[in-house]
Amino acid sequence: MPIDSPLKAERIRAQAVPDLGTATWSNGIRVGNDILLSGMTAHPATRDAAEPLTTYEQTRVVLGKIRALVEAGGGRLANIYKLVVYVTDIADKDEVGRARREFFADVAANGGAYPCSTLVEVSGLVFPELRVEIEAFARLDIDLSAAG
Repeated sequence: MPIDSPLKAERIRAQAVPDLGTATWSNGIRVGNDILLSGMTAHPATRDAAEPLTTYEQTRVVLGKIRALVEAGGGRLANIYKLVVYVTDIADKDEVGRARREFFADVAANGGAYPCSTLVEVSGLVFPELRVEIEAFARLDIDLSAAG
């Protein structure tokens, strides 16, 4: 039986989330209607800040990167259906939750749904000042704002 032609994979690039020249990963890839994003952190904002960023502030930076990549892939916030959140201190879950509620407020308004989520405490992230990392999954044919 012949194998169907594979779907074309397209690398997603966003000015707000520059690719590192030494990276051995892609920040985002679109395959058909699927948008797959690598784990995003608040780096380099965490290194550039005059004072350490709180978990809430880091989460807002990360969600902004996710938005930029999803939009660069042709989507919008309502297309994000799953987040995997890694925190270095589970006590920060409320700060992450507050940032998520604010960020997805328009999607969840009027009976829409927030993305599904997993939240896991980890012993550390790639740089010691990082407190949160988030992976995101989106589909262009999903609209959580209409998920009544």
